[in-house]
Amino acid sequence: MKLSVSLASLALLVSLSSVTEAYSYIKGGISGKSSTTRYWDCCKPSCGWNGKAHVTSPVKSCAKNGVTVLGNNVQSGCAGGGAYVCNNNQPWAVNDNLAYGFAAASIAGSTEGGWCCSCVELTFTSGPVAGKKMVVQITNTGDDLGEAGKKENHFDLLMPGGGVGLFNGCKPQWNAPNEGWGVRYGGVWAANQCKQLPAALQPGCNWRYGWFKGADNPNMTFKQVTCPAEIVARTGCNRK
Repeated sequence: MKLSVSLASLALLVSLSSVTEAYSYIKGGISGKSSTTRYWDCCKPSCGWNGKAHVTSPVKSCAKNGVTVLGNNVQSGCAGGGAYVCNNNQPWAVNDNLAYGFAAASIAGSTEGGWCCSCVELTFTSGPVAGKKMVVQITNTGDDLGEAGKKENHFDLLMPGGGVGLFNGCKPQWNAPNEGWGVRYGGVWAANQCKQLPAALQPGCNWRYGWFKGADNPNMTFKQVTCPAEIVARTGCNRK
């Protein structure tokens, strides 16, 4: 019995060590505390355009199927074009206490040039996810979040069924209702409503009611970290 417990403890330590090695804290990087909201507007990420920041490549955007990667200059589906957020920009669980994902952000004293494709580790401080961590890459600037450079920090976590927000790109992409799935701001409000979404987007919606425990706009603290390879593989973007 003691041997089995020891082996289980060792396996847990190895698992935690490998996760820690996936990213590291950036000395002098952005940090602070913030509120959160949620969204999935289907629009091309604003960090998907050339010249936004000193990055390896703009964030990938996709065709209507959410899979076929398009060129960086294709106009957003939210402005009459054919580029949308890629399906693989949904959040996912790494383990019970850590998840990876993406977010729109407004960070006090900074601009898109400073935050596009930066990664931050969020530590939730309220609600059912208090104590859990999530590493997100900032891929978007929310027009709903206030003017860049203001004193407030805000993170809008990207999750399917989280609300289509100011721009409903999900209508031209997926023929979503005029107000999106659920309500325009906040999205669906129960796990069984995730079935309203296209099958390709349901995993990220279900994540909200699984790992995220249905948390409703929890508060958090954040610290800048190096971007995990798994995140960069999905967006193709990293800070130089």
